[in-house]
Amino acid sequence: MQIESLKMYCDLVETESFTKTAQINAVTQSAISQQISSMERLFKSLLVERSKKQFRLTREGQVVYDYSKQILQAYNALDSKLMELKDVISGNIRLATIYSIGLHDLPPYIQKFMQSYPTVNIHVEYRRANQVYEDVLSNIVDLGLVAYPVKDHKLEIIQLRKEPLVLICHPQHPFAKQKNVKLQQLDGAELIGFESDIPTRKALDKILREHGVAVKYVMEFDNVETVKRAVEIEAGLSIVPLTTVTQEIEKKTLACVEIQDGEFFRPIAAIYKKNRVLSPAMKQFLAILKGVA
Repeated sequence: MQIESLKMYCDLVETESFTKTAQINAVTQSAISQQISSMERLFKSLLVERSKKQFRLTREGQVVYDYSKQILQAYNALDSKLMELKDVISGNIRLATIYSIGLHDLPPYIQKFMQSYPTVNIHVEYRRANQVYEDVLSNIVDLGLVAYPVKDHKLEIIQLRKEPLVLICHPQHPFAKQKNVKLQQLDGAELIGFESDIPTRKALDKILREHGVAVKYVMEFDNVETVKRAVEIEAGLSIVPLTTVTQEIEKKTLACVEIQDGEFFRPIAAIYKKNRVLSPAMKQFLAILKGVA
C-alpha cells in the first residue's frame, strides 16, 4: 500500500465526500472507491458504511484513520525536513482567498514570492469567507486568507496586518470635499453594503450600532467590485478597505474620506489546518505575507 492511498483515505474521512476527495487528489470518484475497497480487502475489514443519506466510519475505519493520520504527518515532516536540509524550495501551494484580498492585496506578494522561488506553483481559488474555512478544514487547500479571522480549535491563525477602512463616495458628493467625516454624519445615510453574512459587513454593523448610527442599506453585494460600481453611479455611499479603491481614487472615479472615530481597520490573517506540516515553500510564502522574508 502506498502513502497516496492513506492520504486519499484521510481526505475522504475529513471531507465525507467522494466528490471532494477526487477533486483534491485529481482523480475520478471511481478511483477513490476502488482505493477504499482495496484497503478494506487488505485490512479484511469494512472501513466505511456506504449510504446515500450519510457518511459514517466503522469502528475499524476510525482506527485506520487515526493511525493513517499519524503516518502521513510523520511522512510529511520527513519530506519537509529533507527539503530543508537540501535547501530546496519547490512544489505546490493551494491557496483560497476572499475576493477583496485576492484581487487587491495578494498580487504583489505572489509576484515577490515567484521572483524568489520560480519552481513553486501557486494555485489560487477565489471564495466567500465561509468557503475558505471549509476548504482549509477539508484539505482542499493548504492555506486560506481571510478578514476578521474566526477562532477555531482546528485552525492555526497567522495575523498579517490591519488595513484601513474608508468611506467612498462619488466625486461630486459633498463628503468628497472633506478630509474626514464623523460617524454621526452617516446617520440616516444610504449605504451600498456587503451582504449581511460577510465578516466585514458584520464588523461595520457592530461599530455603527455601538455609536448609535442608523444607516439605510439600499443595495447589498457579495464582492467589493460590484459595491464600487454602485457608488460610481451615485447609488449611495460605502465603507470599504482602502487597498481596494486605489485605482479608482487615482482615476478620480471615486473619492475616499477617512472616518474620524471608531476602529476602522480590517484585520487580515492566513489560516491553515492545525497539525498540518508546512513545506519549506509554504513557510517562505507565509514569511513574505508577514513581511519578514
